Amino acid sequence: MTGTIHLSPPDVGPLEESYLIAALRSGWVAPVGPDLDAFEREVAARLGTRGAVAVSSGTAALHLALLGLGVGPGDVVLVPTLTFVATANAVRYTGARPIFVDCEPHTGNVDVALVAELLHRLRSRGERVGAVIPVDMFGSCADYTALLPVCAAADAPVLEDAAEALGATHVDRPAGSFGQVGVLSFNGNKIMTTSGGGMLVGDDLALLDRARHLSTQAREPVPHYEHRETGYNYRLSNLLAALGRAQLVRLEGMIDRRRRLRDRYAKLLAPVPGVDLIGAEDTGSNCWLTSIRVDRERSGWGAAELADHLAARDIETRPVWKPMHLQPAYADAESLLTGAAERLFAEGLTLPSGSALSERQVTAVLSAIDEFLAARTGAPAA
Repeated sequence: MTGTIHLSPPDVGPLEESYLIAALRSGWVAPVGPDLDAFEREVAARLGTRGAVAVSSGTAALHLALLGLGVGPGDVVLVPTLTFVATANAVRYTGARPIFVDCEPHTGNVDVALVAELLHRLRSRGERVGAVIPVDMFGSCADYTALLPVCAAADAPVLEDAAEALGATHVDRPAGSFGQVGVLSFNGNKIMTTSGGGMLVGDDLALLDRARHLSTQAREPVPHYEHRETGYNYRLSNLLAALGRAQLVRLEGMIDRRRRLRDRYAKLLAPVPGVDLIGAEDTGSNCWLTSIRVDRERSGWGAAELADHLAARDIETRPVWKPMHLQPAYADAESLLTGAAERLFAEGLTLPSGSALSERQVTAVLSAIDEFLAARTGAPAA
């Protein structure tokens, strides 16, 4: 093998090329055009929402969604501690204060019982909860059946961070369609990509119209440049939307390949004591990333040892997200913790999961893992 086997490389090909060339030839290159409009319609149709707004990143979408919900200085926003930093950063952009909530140990998704406890505590303190932001971790939806009634009872708006979960479902409902507004990411490592990009989705057309207005520098609809408030340069370009449209056509096939790869990891690791796939029981997952949890006391080895073994063979892995409450940038933030996220960070490892991985690459990864296991047990794992 030559070249690094990456975690989740972009999966693009001839269809994406044809869509991009057509967009270029149309002359619509700026952040406006027929592909941008069509991309929004097509994603909204797939999720069953009334509308969508395509922007330059998932982070931009989070920021605009929070502004659309009226979040601002003096508010608090509940954020899972196990997440990528963008979820917390977007809260700070608004002047609000994130409060971190621990996760379920088996899925990495937010612990709903802790959310309920924290909402009660905040109400008793007289704090205004601007939003609750569940994050659909590794491509598996949070438990919205339990979470949505808890938030509704507390009159706390739900902003679904589905950046990792396009194509996933919870009780047959698409990720991104829960709560007042949802957010998707089309970053280069996501289930589908526009190189860089994101989207707000939902049924609140007034909120989406507000986000669209702010994303274009809050320019007023007059012939000259007129601005009555601060806006942002957040709109997605027509070219990248064309790329996204091609990716959306291929989405089901890309999800299927990731699921089949996860099944092969599951089969290989099933006989190994102390090793579990995070979120393995979720049949609605899009399997964006396959992450394992290693209990050293039962396995006799740790996740970092497997990571080192694979790195020596030019195979990329990554620990699961370092919890926000452990990040220096958020050291002073309030948190409600059980230790679950810290244990996942210490014991978790994300394996190559991309739909663009060739059979040769997949075989190399599986063989390298089997080699590692054999060296510790004296016999092949499978």
